[in-house]
Amino acid sequence: MPLRARARTLVDHKRFQYFIIGVIALNGLTLGLETSRWLMERIGEFLHVVDHTTLGIFVLEIALRWFAEGMKFFRNPWNVFDFVLVGFSLVTAAGALSVLRTLRMLRVLRLISTVPSMRKVIEGLLRAVPGIASIAALLGLIIFVAGVMATMFFRDIAPDHFGDLAATSFTLFQIMTGEGWPEIARPIMERAPVAWVFFLIYILVSSFAVLNLFIAVIVKAVEQQTEDNTDELLKEVRGLREDLRAAGLAPRPTSSSAKTPVLDGEVC
Repeated sequence: MPLRARARTLVDHKRFQYFIIGVIALNGLTLGLETSRWLMERIGEFLHVVDHTTLGIFVLEIALRWFAEGMKFFRNPWNVFDFVLVGFSLVTAAGALSVLRTLRMLRVLRLISTVPSMRKVIEGLLRAVPGIASIAALLGLIIFVAGVMATMFFRDIAPDHFGDLAATSFTLFQIMTGEGWPEIARPIMERAPVAWVFFLIYILVSSFAVLNLFIAVIVKAVEQQTEDNTDELLKEVRGLREDLRAAGLAPRPTSSSAKTPVLDGEVC
């Protein structure tokens, strides 16, 4: 077997992937322990050795994957993600940029690309970005319109919260999250009894309607990503089956077997 093929077999092996996940978890634990002054005074050197060892393993893994895949390595966005994180870790480990050592914790983000379930969730979130951007623009427009109205209505009653558009926008954002909004609304309602109408409509629109749209868009995108992954797997299985038939290693479908549905409605 060629050396490159052996390298590919190694990096694609489940045990190797589990090993890398364990190294990432160990590195995250080590970086967390380094925040303790008591531990650093006693086992600081050991923690530094573990940190540099894990970084060396990451570099070796990236080099093996690059060697195994060649230039195809950079066609995979997750490979580029890992390459940037490991490269950034090497830069921050240099003496000239030692002040950035706290950013070594970014290495733990490699779990996203290593664990398939996390990777699917992130892919779904990225797919939802256009919808999220549209909803964020809608929410900003609602806060702006409500901010102008609230400033005109309540700036003389509660200048601390509604004195200008900037203060009003921050107050409306706080109300939207549901944090302490009764303490803001009740003093205003004592001087303007009908002010409850504004707060009620704003909370219903911003909190119960618009914010739930974020959840709906994300859930829909994740579901669609899962369906696409399933379709890709089915296409690969169908392609493999056709290759086996072309090589004479699998029987071709007969009229009697055409009634047996398999693989999403297709037949053997």
